[in-house]
Amino acid sequence: MFTDVAYALSGGAGGGAGSGGGGIFGAMLPLILMFVIFYFLLIRPQQKKAKSQRQWLTAIKKGDRVVTNGGLHGQVTGLTDAVVTLEIAPKIRVKVSRSALAAPLSSPDSQTSSAGDDQ
Repeated sequence: MFTDVAYALSGGAGGGAGSGGGGIFGAMLPLILMFVIFYFLLIRPQQKKAKSQRQWLTAIKKGDRVVTNGGLHGQVTGLTDAVVTLEIAPKIRVKVSRSALAAPLSSPDSQTSSAGDDQ
């Protein structure tokens, strides 16, 4: 009784070990395709963004206007390997980790005009 079920699941007569190879490839193909899709849609763009962020962090110089991850806007007044000194108001300076910098800022004129557009 159980031999009939096992015979039906094996693929019939002459199936043997040869027919199992295609089944494994067929089962692995969707996993491989998912990995390729995830690589091109998620992993690769993230790696490009991280690379450009690292390049920007190494290219920072005094006088650049930046924003931190915490939202502080300021002008770079001092640099070390790990710490950046920002002037956030006249004669008010804060030290932040270089990795806490999020993005460069454009000129102050474009910031005030975009703030006025939101209202």
